[in-house]
Order: sequence, then structure tokens, then C-alpha cells
Amino acid sequence: MNNTPAVMSSLLSLSGLYARFESRISDFAKRLLDVAAAALGLLLLVPLFLALAILIKRDSPGPVFYWGRRVGRHGKEFRILKFRTMREEPASYTGPPITGRDDPRITPLGHWLRDTKLNELPQLWNVLKGEMSLVGPRPEAAEIVSTWSPAVWNEILSVRPGITSPASVLYRDEEKRLNSKRVIDDYLQNILPDKLRLDQLYVRHHSLLTDLDTLFWTFVVLIPRLGDRRISEGWLFGGPFTRFSRRYLNWLITDFVISLFGIGLTGFLWRLSGPLDIGLDRAISLAIVLAFLFSLFNTVLGLRAVSWAHLAAEDVLRLFASCALVTVTVIGIELVYHPHIFPPVRFMSAAGLVVLFGFIAVRYRLRLVTGLASRWIALRKSTFGAAERVLVVGAGEGTEFAAWLLQRREFKRIYRIVGIVDDDPSKHGMRYEGLKVLGTTNDIPELVRRHDVGVIFHTITSPAEKDLKRFLALCRKNGLRVVMLSEVLDLLRRQLTKPVSAGEEPSSAALALQAAEEKIFA
Repeated sequence: MNNTPAVMSSLLSLSGLYARFESRISDFAKRLLDVAAAALGLLLLVPLFLALAILIKRDSPGPVFYWGRRVGRHGKEFRILKFRTMREEPASYTGPPITGRDDPRITPLGHWLRDTKLNELPQLWNVLKGEMSLVGPRPEAAEIVSTWSPAVWNEILSVRPGITSPASVLYRDEEKRLNSKRVIDDYLQNILPDKLRLDQLYVRHHSLLTDLDTLFWTFVVLIPRLGDRRISEGWLFGGPFTRFSRRYLNWLITDFVISLFGIGLTGFLWRLSGPLDIGLDRAISLAIVLAFLFSLFNTVLGLRAVSWAHLAAEDVLRLFASCALVTVTVIGIELVYHPHIFPPVRFMSAAGLVVLFGFIAVRYRLRLVTGLASRWIALRKSTFGAAERVLVVGAGEGTEFAAWLLQRREFKRIYRIVGIVDDDPSKHGMRYEGLKVLGTTNDIPELVRRHDVGVIFHTITSPAEKDLKRFLALCRKNGLRVVMLSEVLDLLRRQLTKPVSAGEEPSSAALALQAAEEKIFA
């Protein structure tokens, strides 16, 4: 009896449980940071709050604080707390909830408070109460939220709103962009759609590290001159904290453990044939040196930007070169300095080989053999000529299929992939199948001009209808040829997982996509 479906179902259930557990741990850590930061901030900012309260009272008559109704998590309304920046008159309450440049309702001091974002600091109280978070989609008024689609509403309001967000950083000068005479229409047409897109990206990819990145950029953009520079979405969502942790700290710890294990294993085998006195302190010191040097050479050789699950064949050679440089450097230090810092040279050579294979095993596993084979085939069948340049949309399984397809003999002379675009910010700058993620779909026009791209390969299976329409409209506007490789993958998946009965009609999604393509590229 075949138990494969039952086993797969059990594995999927375990995977789901782990994902939920990981999500709860992340939410707990986020809330813990919110409470600690809000409590400490309110305590330390008491003198500043008193000074600002005095200035507000002197600037114009009215209360110090403003309480505004906003829509929070799961659609629950709450009262957001800010320093008052408008005149205390009926127009301030009955006018539009969005302010534009030269809005007459704003007081002279209010302009300064808004420019410096000091008026937002009292929202630490909302964070402490659990109505808001330090980082999250900015809360909107009910009349603005009512314009959202149900899908956007459900996704964005699934998390607590925040004092700051990636969208707030990019649109920090929002008021200056809006015309106060038609502020609502201008906001709904020109700013809100992109802010919602950024908020959705945050909800899908947020973590404690990305929150720290957002807080970091929030402070940076408030610094004169530095705040005038535009921050790319790749750096906004995957900033210094995320990149340092994922590309350096995680691998530094992993390499230390591998180095310590490799040195211990070598010492154990060495003792079987003769005496060896290393000591635990020297073994740990050596492991730290090996891990640091390996991290250094990996950075120099560009291996930090490699996605190890989607490697290219040439990355194998660079990993070998990095391990060789580490071993040679350690042996060189041992030969030059006295008294001996490290164990004998023969022991270091043997330990270096063991650690090398440990590094390779952790990073490459079974992909090592396939990577070398692919590189050998590519070298033997390399061709020359002016090929059509291709940009791939989507860094995932579709990228692997596109890279494999265009390496076929019949296509290799015709097409050459220049890179990938993907709307997942954490992937920006990474390499998949040897191809670098160059930006997002919004960057396609600039990348087409820069790299003289002639064809776009779309590889994202089951894309959201809104994202697909935006992509196709962008390609139509710039006169680009599109190959919907995603439809091929989707069709292949359906054929492999579900038998097709006689006379079965195509799916509505496939018909809609076909109609959209015919209309756009007719």
C-alpha cells in the first residue's frame, strides 16, 4: 500500500505548525520591543514634551494634543494621539483628513513640527496601549480606508498600524507633493496606490530585522542633506540590519561551528596515530580565526550575495578559492610568527581540508555535483554572437526553468539573460542561478534602457490579478515583448497534478490572461 500521500500530508502539517510557531515568536518579539521602546521613550521624552507643550500654547490657542479617529488592526477604530499642528477652528475638523502644501489650517509652529515629525512622538502612548506598533502601515482615516479593495483591507489591517513604515520613509515629503486645492483626489490617484503596494510588501516580508531597518531609515531621512536622497526599495526593506544578519552574522556563527567541529574531528583522528596537545582554548581561538578569515574572503570574492539554494557553477570555484586562501593564510601566520600560535603545519593542512568540505557540504550539498556538471556543459557548448537580451521577472522556481531553457542549444544563440527583477525586497542584490536581482518591476523601464533589453520573461506562477495587470500595462507602455513563461509552468503543474478529462475547458484565469495579452500586444 502506498503511504506517500499520508507522509506528504504529515510533512505539510508539520511545516504549517512550524510556520505558525515562528510567526508567533516573531509577533511576541515585536510586541516586546514595542512595549520596551515606548515605555522608555515616554519616560525620556518628558522634558521635550513639556517644552513642546509650552510652545504650542504660545503659538496658537487650543489644546496641546490632537486626538484623531483612525482605523486599526482588523478594522477596529482607535484615537491616535499627536501634538496639535492645526488651528483650533471648525475647518480643522471638517476639512479633508489629508493635508497638502500651504494648507491654511496648519499653524506656523505646526509646519515645523510636521517637517521634523515631532508631532508623531505622542503616538508612543498608542504603542504602549497596543493600538499601534513602532513599525507598521500608517493608520488611515475611515473615509480613506473605505476606498480600499477587500483584499487590500484584509492584508494591511492584519497587523497593527505603526508610527513609521517603509512607505512613510519613501513618502516623507508627502505633504509637499500634494496640491491643497485638490488634496484628496491627488492623494488617492498619485500617492495612495503606491503606499498600499509598499504596505502590502511590508506585511508579507516584515520581521524584527526589517523593523529595525525601517527605524534606522526613519532617523536617517530626518538628518539634513541625507534625507534628500532616495532610498531604493531593496535597501529600504533589506537594510543594514537585515543584510548584516543574513549575509554576515548568520554565516559567521555557522562557519565558527563548522570550523570548531572540523578542528575537533581532525584532532581526534590525529590522536589515533600520535600525540597532539592543542587544548580547548587554542581550538576555539583557531575556529574564531578560521570563521573570521572565511567571512572576509567570502566578502572579497562576492560570495556574500549568493543565494546558496540557487547557486551557479562558477560559485563552486570561488568557494574553493576562499577556503584555499583561508588555509594558506593560517599556515603563513604559523610559519612567520613565533612562538607557535597554531598547531603544526601538517595538522593545519588536514584541518583546513576537513573544514573546507564542511563549508561545501553546508552550502552546496547535492548542488555541488550538478553545478560542476552544468559548468562543464556550458564551457563545451559556449557560443558567440549578438544575442537578444532578456530580463526575467520573478526570482524563484521559474528563474531556474528560464535559465535552463535559454541554455538549450536552440535558444542559446538567440537569447542572453541580463538579470532578474522581483518585488520581494529581501532578494535584491542576491544571485539566483548565477543571475543577479537588479530591482523591482517598477525598475523595468530603466533596466531596459540600461541593458538594451528586448524581451521580458514572466516566470511568476499564479500572480495576483492586480500585479499582473500593472506589469502588462508597464510593458505595453514601453513597447516591450513579453513571454509568459509563468503560464507554461502553471499549465505544466496542472497537467502533472490533475488528470484532464475530455472536453475540459481552460481555467478562467488562463482565459482572462489570454484576453489581456491579445488586447495589449495586438
